[in-house]
Amino acid sequence: MTLSFKCNTQFWLALAFLICGFSSFSQGDTSTVKAQFALGVNSPSSNGFVNDFEANSINFPTINLGVQYMFKRQLGAKLDFGFNRFSNADNTSEFKVNYTRINLQAVYDVSIITSFSNKMGTFIHAGPGYSMIKPLGNYGDNKISYLNAMGGIELHYGISDKLSIYIDTSYIFGFGKDFNPVSNGIGSFNGDLLTVTFGASISLSGCYYCGD
Repeated sequence: MTLSFKCNTQFWLALAFLICGFSSFSQGDTSTVKAQFALGVNSPSSNGFVNDFEANSINFPTINLGVQYMFKRQLGAKLDFGFNRFSNADNTSEFKVNYTRINLQAVYDVSIITSFSNKMGTFIHAGPGYSMIKPLGNYGDNKISYLNAMGGIELHYGISDKLSIYIDTSYIFGFGKDFNPVSNGIGSFNGDLLTVTFGASISLSGCYYCGD
């Protein structure tokens, strides 16, 4: 029970932070503010592990939480938090890793050139962030942190003026250093991560698909 609480501390702190952000941003009337929640899977790059360690090609869960602020109809920014867990593939050493990140990204609405319906929306996003790696179990001392750069694309379908559902595909480039000594990398990870998530985007201010 104690281990489980410690592993999820960063998740609950980030959730509280984002909820506070939602409350403060939602006071604005002139710009569109959105809260985003998504759940999906992840795939870590094989070169992020030391020899004899390999993760499953597809892992669950990936949880993303974010708040997005559109300065203009097509241009905005978002602050988002991601929690990922992956574990060992068959016939390799047993391990589990919690991969937590926080990113500040620019958002660009390209719906005008990609959508065939006013209910469809397409957004590209990219920006820098920080990754925190926490191995579980016997390798808990090998936790590391490093900078990252994230980029992705979201495809939205509008359910109403305030709500849309979406699929997001993102790639997180890790700028972790080589493990030195190699023993510091046992059960840890310093590579890139691909994520695919399904979620909901809720407009807290303005109108998601209103015309100009």
